Amino acid sequence: MEQLTTLDAGFLEAEDSDRHVSLAVGGLSVIEGPMPEDDALVDGMAERLLAIPRLKQVLRTHPLDLSAPEWVEDDNLDLSHHLRRAALPHPGDDSALFRFAADVMERRLDRDRPLWECWIIEGLAEGRWAILMKIHHCIADGIATMHMLAGMGDGGEGETFVTEIRAAHEQPQQPLRPPKPSLNPLNWVSGAWHAATTVTGAAKLAVEGAVEIAGGILRPAAPSSLTGPVTTMRRYNAAQVSVKDVAKVCGAFDVTLNDVALAAITDSFRAALIRRGEQPRRNSLRTLVPVSVRSDDAMGKIDNRVSMMLPYLPVEKTDPAEQLRAVHSRLTKAKASGQRQAGTIFVSAVKVVPFPLTAWAVRALTRLPQRGVVTVATNVPGPRQRLRIMGRDVVRLLPIPPIALQLRVSIAILSYADDLVFGITADYDAAPDVDELAAGIERGVARLVALSEAAPGPDGTT
Repeated sequence: MEQLTTLDAGFLEAEDSDRHVSLAVGGLSVIEGPMPEDDALVDGMAERLLAIPRLKQVLRTHPLDLSAPEWVEDDNLDLSHHLRRAALPHPGDDSALFRFAADVMERRLDRDRPLWECWIIEGLAEGRWAILMKIHHCIADGIATMHMLAGMGDGGEGETFVTEIRAAHEQPQQPLRPPKPSLNPLNWVSGAWHAATTVTGAAKLAVEGAVEIAGGILRPAAPSSLTGPVTTMRRYNAAQVSVKDVAKVCGAFDVTLNDVALAAITDSFRAALIRRGEQPRRNSLRTLVPVSVRSDDAMGKIDNRVSMMLPYLPVEKTDPAEQLRAVHSRLTKAKASGQRQAGTIFVSAVKVVPFPLTAWAVRALTRLPQRGVVTVATNVPGPRQRLRIMGRDVVRLLPIPPIALQLRVSIAILSYADDLVFGITADYDAAPDVDELAAGIERGVARLVALSEAAPGPDGTT
């Protein structure tokens, strides 16, 4: 039996801290028609889904959290509880599809069963159909989830953008050895910290990063409608731009794809604040940017391996080019500050502290009112080539992130073949303008593309 890590179990604790949230992640595949015959479709999907061991397992928990939850085989697995069918109302447009996806994702998964659902959706416009895969975040992070979804394609996972992430090129850290048994809690803490910092060799940098992370969480952001309690209902929308267009901006301004994506998000949030009659300030948009620490040899493992950074996105700036430069500068500073290393060390350190202590601590922390972080923007590398499922082309692949901990809007950025897709999940009552948020991201990229095309080239020409 395999136990959940403290990070994996933390997503269960965060979900339990608020009855209004569901911490499942989703992937929505829009597929060219026609839909296969019913029996062939169900049999084909069942075969692919059951090839993933985690989808055949259920969580076994222990009283008083005396030990970490464990994954065990579900001897009574009934696929009819997980593989479901639905049809959209006419005309089956994006509005209907996104409303259905939000309805599915806002409901919690049943913990008495394997923590996933797969919805086969018919009735889309242009004769298309879709598959919505919903998986609890305690199973996997964005990269691991995308690995599973891509693996369900006809040719398997294929080549993805995941090898371009920083952690893929780093040497994997050696696992920590638990400290010798002791009744003194101080020994657990000192032993865990010593072991973690010995492994990374970056204690000073990590301490500085830990201080910045703590300050970012504890220091309240400027008051705005972007933070506050969430309700049970969700809204969803998506933006889609060309990777080639983003590459033009990267070349013209010497920045990364993630910089451009976050700059477009910045521009859209600035417009949203103004639209809502609020003043964009320098401390209005502290953003949790998850950072993968998944090494190349762990790409096929299904779990969570992330650290984080907490930069302010520059919504106070009016010019798109200034926003982009500020995003690049602030992310560069965050990367150099040790925030990523601090998150990695914390995750490593808690592995050698008895699970009941970490579980109780995480439970207490997730119940505290969090006012420092305003939104989440996570970048998930997807397949480089278009997927095919049962002989049909997957024409769109859309990520669906969850919201929780008083973060009313969450954005997942997915690179899929020639497209860069932004999936936006928002609280239903707090963000009725989610469609405008999506349109604002597309408009933000378009403005940057226009500026890059007008920028002088190496020879001084435009």
